[in-house]
Amino acid sequence: MGTGNHSVTVVFVLVGLTQQPELLLPLFILFLGIYVVTAVGNLGMILLITVSPLLHTPMYYFLSSLSCVDLCYSTVITPKMLVNFLGKKNLIVYSECMAQLFFFVIFVVAEGYLLTAMAYDRYVAICRPLLYNVIMSSRLCSLLVLVAFILGFVSALAHTSAMMNLSFCKSHVISHYFCDVLPLLNLSCSDIKLNELLLFIIAGFNTLVPTLAVAISYVFIFCSILHIKSSKGRSKAFGTCSSHLMAVGIFFGSITFMYFKPPSSNSLEQEKVSSVFYTTVIPMLNPLIYSLRNKDVKKALGKCLAGR
Repeated sequence: MGTGNHSVTVVFVLVGLTQQPELLLPLFILFLGIYVVTAVGNLGMILLITVSPLLHTPMYYFLSSLSCVDLCYSTVITPKMLVNFLGKKNLIVYSECMAQLFFFVIFVVAEGYLLTAMAYDRYVAICRPLLYNVIMSSRLCSLLVLVAFILGFVSALAHTSAMMNLSFCKSHVISHYFCDVLPLLNLSCSDIKLNELLLFIIAGFNTLVPTLAVAISYVFIFCSILHIKSSKGRSKAFGTCSSHLMAVGIFFGSITFMYFKPPSSNSLEQEKVSSVFYTTVIPMLNPLIYSLRNKDVKKALGKCLAGR
C-alpha cells in the first residue's frame, strides 16, 4: 500500500514497549507517574522562574526554555504511549504518525542546542565575569533560543518531508512505541537512501556541533577554574556547572547510543530502552537536577512557599 501520493489512509500498529499482558498495567502506572512528575516539575520550574526576581538571569531564562521543551516533547510521546498500554489494537493513523515525528524532532533538536547555549552562558559567567551582563544581553539570549527552535524546525521539516515521500507496503506494524525515524524506515518498500543520508547528516550535525561546542566551552571553563586560588571559589564555580554537565551527559549519551551504534549492535530492546530514557526519563530528570543541586532555585522556592 503506497503512501507517497496520500491517496490511501494508512493505519500503523504500534507494538509498544512490551507484548506481555501482565506488564501493561504496572508499566502504565509507572509511566503515568513519570509523566505527572515531568509535567509538575517542568511547569513548576517555568512558573518559579517567571515569578521570582532572583531567577531573572540569562541562565534561568535558558532553563525555563529547556523546561518548556522537555514538557513539550514528553507530551508528544507519553500520552499516546499511556493510551496504548490500556488499548488492544494500539493504532495510529498516518497523519498522526507524521505529526508525532515532526514535533518530536523539533523539540529533541531544540533541547540539544539549548543545552549548548547554557554551556556558553556558563563560559561567559566564569571566564568573562566582568563582561557577563554586556555579552549575555536579553537580545542575545532570545536569539540563541530562537536559533535552537529554527534548527529544530528545519531538521523536522527535512525528516518528515522525506518520510512522506516513502511508500509503506512491507508491513504497517511499527516495532516501537512511537513514530521514530528508524522504525519507520524499516517498514518502507521505497528507496530509503536519501532518508538514511538525511539521518546521517542531520543527526550527525545536531549531535556533533553541540557536543563540540559544549566540550570547548568546558575546556575554557575548567582552565579558568583551575586558576582560581581559593578552594571555596573553585568549589562554587564547579557547583554552577555540575547540574548542566549532568544534563548534557545524560541527554547526548542516550542520543548517541540510540542513533550512532555500529550496525552489528542493533537490538530492538536496546533501542527501546534508550528511547524511553531520552523521551520520558530525561524530561523528568532535568527539573529535578536543577532544583536539587541549585542553591538559587532552592532559595527562590523557599521564598515562594513562605509567601514572600
